[in-house]
Amino acid sequence: MKQTVDKKVDEEVVDPRERAVLVAVIRDNQEPRQAEEFLDELEFLAETADIVTVRRFTQRLSQPSSRIYVGPGKLEEIARYCEENGIGVAIFDDELSPSQTRNIEQAMPCRVIDRTRLILDIFMSRARTAYAKTQVQLAQYEYMLPRLAGLWTHLERQRGGTGTRGGAGEREIETDRRIVRDRISKLKEELKKIDRQMSVQRSNRGSMVRVALVGYTNVGKSTLMNLLSKSEVFAENKLFATLDTTVRKVVFDNLPFLMSDTVGFIRKLPTQLIESFKSTLDEVREADLLLHVVDISHPQFEEQIAVVKQTLQDIGAADKPVFLVFNKIDAYTYIKKDEDDLTPATRENMSLEEMKQSWIAKANTPCIFISAVERLNIDKLRSDLYGMVREIHSGRYPFNNFLY
Repeated sequence: MKQTVDKKVDEEVVDPRERAVLVAVIRDNQEPRQAEEFLDELEFLAETADIVTVRRFTQRLSQPSSRIYVGPGKLEEIARYCEENGIGVAIFDDELSPSQTRNIEQAMPCRVIDRTRLILDIFMSRARTAYAKTQVQLAQYEYMLPRLAGLWTHLERQRGGTGTRGGAGEREIETDRRIVRDRISKLKEELKKIDRQMSVQRSNRGSMVRVALVGYTNVGKSTLMNLLSKSEVFAENKLFATLDTTVRKVVFDNLPFLMSDTVGFIRKLPTQLIESFKSTLDEVREADLLLHVVDISHPQFEEQIAVVKQTLQDIGAADKPVFLVFNKIDAYTYIKKDEDDLTPATRENMSLEEMKQSWIAKANTPCIFISAVERLNIDKLRSDLYGMVREIHSGRYPFNNFLY
């Protein structure tokens, strides 16, 4: 018996992280495999937040329930599992409405958070500068504001006396709403001041050509930034390792230009974050060329490309020249079809060479295939990037062409 207890204690010491279950609705037009890949991403988000995933729950519905997200039976099953296994948090793969959150919390024995709240928590834990912290705080307060109702339900039956309208709960909610609104206004004013300072900094850089690295989160932008600029930008195999925009001066064959590394995009990026980080993404909007970095080893890299394109459109940068950089070719894998297999080839059956030819043929922009970690094809990337920057530079300074 003592050995069993000791083993249990040791396991708790080895992995003291909060335990979670993941919950997702599979839409009727969605393939189960795609849903699993989305949950893989949600699990990676949880891991980034130092939460260990114990189990996944999915249910196929035409659309999530407007009341409790999943069906009543499924919610009861999830609640029972969480109670029997000491689960600390249930993470839902979509943003829950305030009413959904309240209804689910009433049925669950553990904490309930949605994808948006998880991402906001990660951003807050990874914000380093005062600017990034201010942006994330603004996003958190804007997320919190419509969800204040229900926090004071323990006072809802209290009355202030004869003739009073509303209980103490209502008064506390209104007080909190006013405090949150005031805080939002103050944070917006702080961001305006910092934006003006950063605008002056950008104007002081002169008319140097600007190149911005963009892409889905965790595709290797910071690693590539370090390689090209010979700098030490923080890079880690976790989502949203970089929140603060980093700008470095790069020189290729006496041709100087500025390169910036920006926050990674993600599927279902919270609206609050897009709004509050728009000022940070000015580096993208003001860039002359975008290096769109793609993780070609990811099963859903084409969907990630679409997410990045949509986000660029949301921030007003969809019209920029783009250079597609397919990274992580060293990690690319495929399943070779048998010769007697007559079924149509799928994405998983394409070799790297076939994938290259496919994208070279259909891409409307220049593209290249590299590995930043293994430094594969980096010289070609430098050469191509040099040519593009030089072309932009030549149009801006036609009389300096003889220097390059």
